[in-house]
Amino acid sequence: MHTASIFLDYLKTYMKSRMQYRSDFWVEVFSDLLFLAMNLIFIVVIFEHTQLLDGWTREQIIFVYGFFMVPWGIFSAGFNLWGFTERYIVKGEMDRVLTRPVHNLAQLMLENLEPPALLNAVIGVAIMAYAWPSLGVTFDWYDPFMFLLLTAGAVMVYGGLYIALTAIAFYSDSPTGILPLMYNIQSYGRYPITIYNKILQFILTWALPFAFVGFYPAAFFLEAESLYAYAWLTPVVGAVFLAIGMFVWNTGVKRYRGAGS
Repeated sequence: MHTASIFLDYLKTYMKSRMQYRSDFWVEVFSDLLFLAMNLIFIVVIFEHTQLLDGWTREQIIFVYGFFMVPWGIFSAGFNLWGFTERYIVKGEMDRVLTRPVHNLAQLMLENLEPPALLNAVIGVAIMAYAWPSLGVTFDWYDPFMFLLLTAGAVMVYGGLYIALTAIAFYSDSPTGILPLMYNIQSYGRYPITIYNKILQFILTWALPFAFVGFYPAAFFLEAESLYAYAWLTPVVGAVFLAIGMFVWNTGVKRYRGAGS
C-alpha cells in the first residue's frame, strides 16, 4: 500500500511536468498511433495477396496483434528503463536509489513511468473488439477473467526478460546493445508462431518466450483447441521468468559497488 501511494504521487508529478509541454506530449501520442497504424496496414497489405497465412485469417491475426499490444502497453508504461546503464550506472544515480527505503527496482520503475504507453493497451483492446465479430467464436462469461489472467502472465514474461537483461549492466559498465535486439525479437510474438520454422518456434516458446505475450494467450480466445495447453501455461511461464529476472536483478545489485570517482 505504501508503494501504491508513492506510485500515485509519482503519477501526479509526471502529469504536471508533461502538461507544461503539451505539444510535446501530444506529438508523442500521435507518433505512437502512427506506429500502430503502420503495423495494421502491413497486415492488411499481406492479406491483399493471400486469403490465409498458414491457415490463419486476417481477422485472427489482427486479433493476435491486438492482444499483443495490451501487455506491451502496460509493461511499457511501468518499466521504461531503456537508458538504465547510462543514467544509473555510468552517471552513478544508482547510489542515490540505494540510499532510500523503498525497493530499488520499484523506485526505478516509479521514476521512469510512461503513462502515455497505456494508449497501446487501450488501442489493443479496441482492435480485439473490432476483430471479434468476424471470428465466429463465442463470448463466454469467464472470458474477461481469462483475459486479465493471461494479460498478467504476458506482462510478467515481459518483466522477467527485460529485468534480467537490464541487470546485465551490473556485470558490465558498458552498454551491451542487447535491449534493442530484444525489442526487435519480441515483434515475432504478434504473429502466429506456426508461420516460423521449428527452431524459431522453440526459441519463442521456451528460450525467449515472446509467443506467450501475444499468440498463445490470444489462441485461447480464438478457440484453437490444440493450443489451449500453451495458453494456460502463460501465467506459469510469466511467473517463472519474472522470478528469474528478479534473481538476476537482486544478484546484480549485490555486486554493485557504487560509482567510481
